Amino acid sequence: MVDLSWTGVGAVTRSGRPTQRQLFRNWSGHVHSHPHTFLRPTSAGELGDILRSAADAGQRVRPVGAGHSFTPVAAGDDVMISLDHLSGIIAVDEESGRVRFHAGTRLRDIPALLAPFGLALANQGDVNPQALAGAISTSTHGTGLGFTGFAGTVTGLSLMAADGTVTDLSPTTHPEIFDLARVSLGVLGIVTEIELQCVPAFDLIAEEIVSDVDELLADLEPRMRAADHFEFYWFPHTDTALTKTNTRVGLGEIGPGHLADAGVRNRFLTVVDKEVVENGALRLAVELGSAVPRLVPRINRLAQSAVSDRRYRAPGHDVFVTPRRVRFNEMEYALPFASGAAAIREIRDAIETRGWKISFPIEVRSAAADDVPLSTAFGRETMYIAVHRFAKDDFAEYFRVVEQICRRHGGRPHWGKIHSLGANDLREIYPRFADFCALRDRLDPQAMFGNRFTDSLFGLERKELSER
Repeated sequence: MVDLSWTGVGAVTRSGRPTQRQLFRNWSGHVHSHPHTFLRPTSAGELGDILRSAADAGQRVRPVGAGHSFTPVAAGDDVMISLDHLSGIIAVDEESGRVRFHAGTRLRDIPALLAPFGLALANQGDVNPQALAGAISTSTHGTGLGFTGFAGTVTGLSLMAADGTVTDLSPTTHPEIFDLARVSLGVLGIVTEIELQCVPAFDLIAEEIVSDVDELLADLEPRMRAADHFEFYWFPHTDTALTKTNTRVGLGEIGPGHLADAGVRNRFLTVVDKEVVENGALRLAVELGSAVPRLVPRINRLAQSAVSDRRYRAPGHDVFVTPRRVRFNEMEYALPFASGAAAIREIRDAIETRGWKISFPIEVRSAAADDVPLSTAFGRETMYIAVHRFAKDDFAEYFRVVEQICRRHGGRPHWGKIHSLGANDLREIYPRFADFCALRDRLDPQAMFGNRFTDSLFGLERKELSER
């Protein structure tokens, strides 16, 4: 997976000084914008100067990390800021396991940064190019009913305002702001530092088993509750799914029961499997399916039949993360946990009755309830259902129908993935949505930290902005 791309006549110098207006595209290529300024500050002082200059000029500012959001949440027309040069560990409290990071730190770099301290992130998603601030601000998550998303592990934040002042936030310092700022989509100011509750480093014993889809859905809730981490991938038009069950073990500890003999997987075989089998074969399959859609069901069945059961042990981050080389667009909804299996069945029925040819698998995960007001798992155990379409394929109708199904089940959309909801819809599904909007109005009365997309999410009209 590569990071965001910048193209156009101009270029961005190493110091971040723009030569001409750029074209920004997100990872999938679906989102683009034309900011006139793109900067990579190298210090908090430089960042403050940029924000004061933008405020004086009446310009809007959007922070961007890897450009991996499928929505335009990071896309800006005026000033876009990357915090790539504000990266790394600031402080470690080895007794409590709390670690303070610069907000531009990439998830992919964190395991090596934490290794000298014997620490790890409590959980991770299946990709890792994102900046830490972006992952937190969009309610990014992994899987496992004993674990929250990233935002639920935040114990402190630093937030820079339009005038360059920085406010440190925690459960005991400005707690009312900290509470709401843990998931903020970058509209409250620029997050410059993040403190996370980390855990002792651990291994995962991974079991990947092909299961009958109907049997899996009938037994889905107890299987998810019985595992430390459980997820599955189902290729439409097939009768089986690949289930992934990951069991946590301390470094040097023997796995429980039948997992005791799980061995460390050969690194070469791991690379071959992830890069050649998963990404290479998937690329061929989706390219062929895009060119000849009627072949998709046959291709999916062939791909699923080639998958075999396996068990291996590796450091947690190596098991959680899988490289994604084939580009796609994605929608993900967070449903009340008990509604997940029924919604999946409805999606399966919709695919077959409407005659769609869907080459990408559906991904299903879970997470613990948390207390973060704009988290997709706020106040409830959650089952996540993600649907994808190859970047060359039209996703509009498929995503529209899946969204309707998920909304009927009380679903909330992932903030960084495609959805059609606006402020009126979001107000109904987030109990503290009005509190967040009020805080935004107080911290950023000129709505400097936003764009047209975030305006639609939080109910700001362009006329209102011009009057501020």
